[in-house]
Amino acid sequence: MSRPSAPPFPLTLLYQDQHVVILDKPAGVPVHAGPKGGASVEDCFPFLSRRKDGPWLAHRLDTETSGCLAIALRKQPLLAMQQAFADKTAQKTYWAVVHGGPTEQSGTIDLPLLKQSDRTGWRMVVNQQGAPSRTSWRVLGRADSLCWLELSLHTGRTHQARVHCAAMGWPILGDTLYGTPHPEGLHLLARSLTLPFSPPITATASPRPGMEAALNQCRWVK
Repeated sequence: MSRPSAPPFPLTLLYQDQHVVILDKPAGVPVHAGPKGGASVEDCFPFLSRRKDGPWLAHRLDTETSGCLAIALRKQPLLAMQQAFADKTAQKTYWAVVHGGPTEQSGTIDLPLLKQSDRTGWRMVVNQQGAPSRTSWRVLGRADSLCWLELSLHTGRTHQARVHCAAMGWPILGDTLYGTPHPEGLHLLARSLTLPFSPPITATASPRPGMEAALNQCRWVK
């Protein structure tokens, strides 16, 4: 099979060296190829490295979430990043625009999450039998019916930010699974990522254009 001449979506690299790439993943692009086909982050791997062993995803983002995604170009940094995510020394910060919002300025959500499946598919639910899950939040800005939050995930559960916000009564704007649709999609950004290497690696992603109108309402300045 011939090598494609161009990646399936524009590549925006927030950080790059011989071992690690941090990609600004577009919203709507899954990290893995799915049964329905279409472009995925893995399709861009030939454009990041010509090595036969790799690249590899060091972690994952939901399809509709944009922002910082770490990719290992060598096996040793892959193992180091996997360990950092497992022992919580990698720091992940998200921005979310939510409906309503908390009355306080900061706090922590500590609710266990469990995967639940039925005939229509699967979703994550708050359940005491689930895995411990903790998210810290602080308010960065407010509008009449919206709130701009910074979220720090202390655990890496599937859909954690989305389910925790919805469980608190402030679903993320555009969340079709735990909230309501929005013309501009899910308003969730993997804002920053810090990897505990020596020296540390830090990357920051800008909000995608579809999020900017809601952020502007909450007094974000580009």
